[in-house]
Amino acid sequence: MPGFPYSTTSTAVAVPPSLSLPVIEVAFPRQLHAYWPRLQEKTRAWLLEKRLMPADKVEEYADRLCYTDLMAGYYLGAPDEVLQAIADYSAWFFVWDDRHDRDIVHRRPGAWRTLRISLHAALDTPEDHLHHGDPLVAGLADSMVRLYSFLPETWNARFARHFHAVIEAYDREFRNRTEGIIPTVEEYLELRRLTFAHWIWTDLLEPSAGCELPDSVRKHPAYRRAALLSQEFAAWYNDLCSLPKEIAGDEVHNLGISLIKHQGLTLEESVAEIRRRVEKCISEFIVAERSALHFADELADGTVRGKELSAAVRACVCNMRNWFSTVYWFHHESGRYMVDSWDDRSTPPYVNNEAAGEK
Repeated sequence: MPGFPYSTTSTAVAVPPSLSLPVIEVAFPRQLHAYWPRLQEKTRAWLLEKRLMPADKVEEYADRLCYTDLMAGYYLGAPDEVLQAIADYSAWFFVWDDRHDRDIVHRRPGAWRTLRISLHAALDTPEDHLHHGDPLVAGLADSMVRLYSFLPETWNARFARHFHAVIEAYDREFRNRTEGIIPTVEEYLELRRLTFAHWIWTDLLEPSAGCELPDSVRKHPAYRRAALLSQEFAAWYNDLCSLPKEIAGDEVHNLGISLIKHQGLTLEESVAEIRRRVEKCISEFIVAERSALHFADELADGTVRGKELSAAVRACVCNMRNWFSTVYWFHHESGRYMVDSWDDRSTPPYVNNEAAGEK
C-alpha cells in the first residue's frame, strides 16, 4: 500500500519481491510534511518558470515523478520556505542528472565541460548567474540564492565545498561512461558517496532544523555514523531498483555492475549481494540511531545553547530515519524507475532527448 494516504499514486503499490523490504514497511512508518500539496504545485510551476523541463513534459510527468514526495517525506519539521527551496533544488538535481546522462549518450563532452565550469561558478557567486542563458545554470543559481539565505556563511561555504566535489564526481562518471570503464567495487562505493551527494542531503537537515551544527557535533562518531548509514541505504537501494534501467542504458556506474564485472557474480548473485548490504544498513542504522539520540540527550547540558543543539540533533536524526521510508516508497511510486512502461528502456520518456544541434 502507499506509505501515506496523499500519495500521487492512486492505486496500491505492488513492490516486487526482489525489492521488498518488510522491515521498512513495518518499522519505518512514512510521514509527510503538511505543506506537500502546495509544494508539489509550486515546484511544478518553478520547473516551468526556469525552463528546466519542456511544458508538455512537466504537464505529463512532473507529478508522477514524485520528486516533491521524496523531499516532503524527508525534511519533516522544516519551515515551508526551507522545504520549498530544498524541493526545487532536488528537482533541479534530477534534471541535471538527466542532462548529464544525455550528454554522455549523445557524446557531447564539450557541452558537458561548459556546463560543469558554469555550475562551479554559479555555486560560488549565484547572484551573478541568475540570468544565465543555460536554464540549468540559472536554476542552480536561483536555488543557491535561496538555500544560502537560511543559515550563516559558514554553512554556505561548507555546502558549496560539498557540492563542488559532487560536480567533479559527475565529471569522473562522465569519463568512465564515455570510456567504458567500470570502477572496482571499492572505487565505485567511494565515488557513489559523491554522485549520490551524501553530504549535501545531510547538510540540508540543518536549515530544516533551523540550526547550523558545529563541527564538534556533525563530526561526532554517533551523529556521523547514523547520517552515513541513512545515505548508504538510499544509494544502494537506488542501485538495486535502477539496475535494469542502467543495464539497458549501457551504464557502468552501479554497484551491481561492479560486482558482476570485478567479482564475477551473476546478475542474480549481484542482486542478492546488494540486498544484503541494504538490509545490513537498516539493522546497523537502528543501533546507530540509538547512539545518536543518546548523544543528543548529552548535549542538553542545562545551557540555552545545549538545549538548542540537543533539539536540532534530535530533529536531524529523526529525519535520517524518515529518509529510509521516503526513499523506499519513492522508488516504487516514481515514474523514474518504471522502465517496463517505457517505449525504449534505455531512454526515459520525461527527458529532452534531442542530440546536439537537432530538433
